[in-house]
Amino acid sequence: MKKTLIAIVILLVAALLVKRKNMTWRQSILKTLYPIIMLKGKLMGNKNDILLNTSKVMPPLSFYDLTAIQSNGDTILFSSFKGKKVLIVNTASDCGFTGQYDELEALHQQYGNQLVILGFPSNDFKEQEKKSDDEIAAFCKINYGVSFPLMKKSGVGKQSNQHKVFEWLSNSSINGWCNQSPAWNFCKYLIDENGVLTGYYNNMVSPLTIPIN
Repeated sequence: MKKTLIAIVILLVAALLVKRKNMTWRQSILKTLYPIIMLKGKLMGNKNDILLNTSKVMPPLSFYDLTAIQSNGDTILFSSFKGKKVLIVNTASDCGFTGQYDELEALHQQYGNQLVILGFPSNDFKEQEKKSDDEIAAFCKINYGVSFPLMKKSGVGKQSNQHKVFEWLSNSSINGWCNQSPAWNFCKYLIDENGVLTGYYNNMVSPLTIPIN
């Protein structure tokens, strides 16, 4: 047991000393530590990690009235998502949870046209997304193979510059039940095929554990 523990420590130290080519030292270390960060979350747990629309409350304001602008300048009409599930995530490049880009891309590849994943980069939490929109898109593509749409960097918390999409997601008077804005980077909101917000999953919840089917 002691030898196994020593071997794990040696491997971890070695991994920490290897800087990934297209990342800063911080980004490289955080990517290595991501599984440990998530393990800590599983062991500790929190009842606020997941909030569900158990009563299946319908939104007073239609999800399909919303729009967003992609990092390349194209406008997305949410009305085009009718009949599909949508997973909305606020993201950041310099966060301990940035490793979730890998998992989000895995979901994107697994479910194809059944599920739309939208990433909303934000600098709201400890300024962990200082890059420009072009730099963010390049970072995500090179280091995580991200092929799902990324929006222009925006505010996601309850503040004067909060993006309209996150206003809808965190205001029960328009989505029907949820007042929870993102608690940190990589919080997830799942909307069903009929435009109903079904669940909020915070940063400690792996995207791969969210029930898509």
